[in-house]
Amino acid sequence: MNLQGKNAIITGGGRGLGKAVALILASEGVNVGITGRNEENLKMTVEEIKKHGVNASYAVFSIDNEIHVKAGIESLAEQLGGIDILINNAGIGDFGSIEEMSSEVWEQVIKTNLFGVYYAAKAVYPFLKQKGEGDIINVASTAGLKGGPNMSAYAASKAAVVSLSQSMMAEWRKQNIRVVTLTPSTIASDMSIEGGLTDGNPDKVLQPEDFAEWVRDILKMNRRALIANGSIFSTNP
Repeated sequence: MNLQGKNAIITGGGRGLGKAVALILASEGVNVGITGRNEENLKMTVEEIKKHGVNASYAVFSIDNEIHVKAGIESLAEQLGGIDILINNAGIGDFGSIEEMSSEVWEQVIKTNLFGVYYAAKAVYPFLKQKGEGDIINVASTAGLKGGPNMSAYAASKAAVVSLSQSMMAEWRKQNIRVVTLTPSTIASDMSIEGGLTDGNPDKVLQPEDFAEWVRDILKMNRRALIANGSIFSTNP
């Protein structure tokens, strides 16, 4: 499928995986709206997106605030002229043992990673329903398929995203809205490197560009096809 002229919103699009997806979609002729909390990052990324000759805009809000998410998505939809694609990418990764991590931090991970996906999808849904088709890609993690030590909050949040996303698919696919659940392994994103999960070695570890190519290729599949779930791993980390 040709993606040119479609409008995409990417949460957490100012850096890392979100930025990589924004740039590769822009290279396909997609108009892009990005969201995040750091306005400076968003501004710089928007300027890079515009170099591909597409429309680009941003909205500053925290993904864990439903009122702000709804207002920000509606603003981007107005600026772009509609919504065809949502990439639910925004998330945080706080790691630590169950006994050492504070309840406040644990709850914030859930609020951001799970409720953020719910808020954004719910805000975008009316635009896709009105159009009669669309795509939602929810970014979970292999941590949501199998938990591990020192990642209880992160793993629990991503496991919940997997289930939520599958419920979205079951409810919305008959309206020609494709909902895709992605469970990538460790990627050399800012969050993974800063959190000490990987050294980011480009010869061995997945890079944001690999993830972006994967997302692009899924979106370009004929609309009769739906990849319900997918995982991606480094070959030999």
